[in-house]
Amino acid sequence: MSIFLEEELARRPTEKQPALTVPPIHGVRPYSGFRNPLTRSEVARRVSTTFRTRATKGSPEVYHFESLAEYATALDVLLDPKVYGIEVQLAPVMYRCRYTEEWLPHHFDMRITFEDGLRRAVFVRNATSLAKPETKAEIEDIFAAIPCDFADEAIVVNGDLYTRAYRDNLFRVHEAFQISDNDADKAIERAAFSTSFWSLKDLIRNSGLPSPRGFDAALRMIGRGDLAADWYSVIWIHSRVQLKA
Repeated sequence: MSIFLEEELARRPTEKQPALTVPPIHGVRPYSGFRNPLTRSEVARRVSTTFRTRATKGSPEVYHFESLAEYATALDVLLDPKVYGIEVQLAPVMYRCRYTEEWLPHHFDMRITFEDGLRRAVFVRNATSLAKPETKAEIEDIFAAIPCDFADEAIVVNGDLYTRAYRDNLFRVHEAFQISDNDADKAIERAAFSTSFWSLKDLIRNSGLPSPRGFDAALRMIGRGDLAADWYSVIWIHSRVQLKA
């Protein structure tokens, strides 16, 4: 063993380290998930953030995500105005594995509650894993074992659909929604429905708004689904936009 490797191992212990914890934050509701996914990883990127939902009565609450794909899924979900709240890192659902006939626990990544009371469990995995026969069998076994008091339905999300550009767009749209500016929203909507434009820059200019304010209003319009843009490319002032058909 080289002295350099010995030094590296001494600096970075090989034994499993405990999950990171977020200390109490004044004015923020604490993390309420069943398990803490904030373990150290050289592959996955953990995310800890806060969201405000109707379920939290508008107060920020801490949420932990095991991957960027899970975080992007949450950002996407929260664009739906019918969403009442989300829960993450849920208590285990016990299912019987068809291969080993053992009872195993599965922690769903997320559960969405809609304003009509519908509860939807979310299973997030990358495309490579989802293509494997054993993963498909695992999903079937898990979904068949979901108790009726846990969720009304369940879906599978391919995390690879959330590319880096898509994730960046979701984050910036989410941040734009944290700003309340009804006058700017109305000005952008008027320009969108009454003027001709090709790019986001044209639309903002037609609205008469200062660029930063108009850009945020346009992002909110895109997030509501009223203005179409290419989510797989970074949305900026030169992006092609049009009214949603």
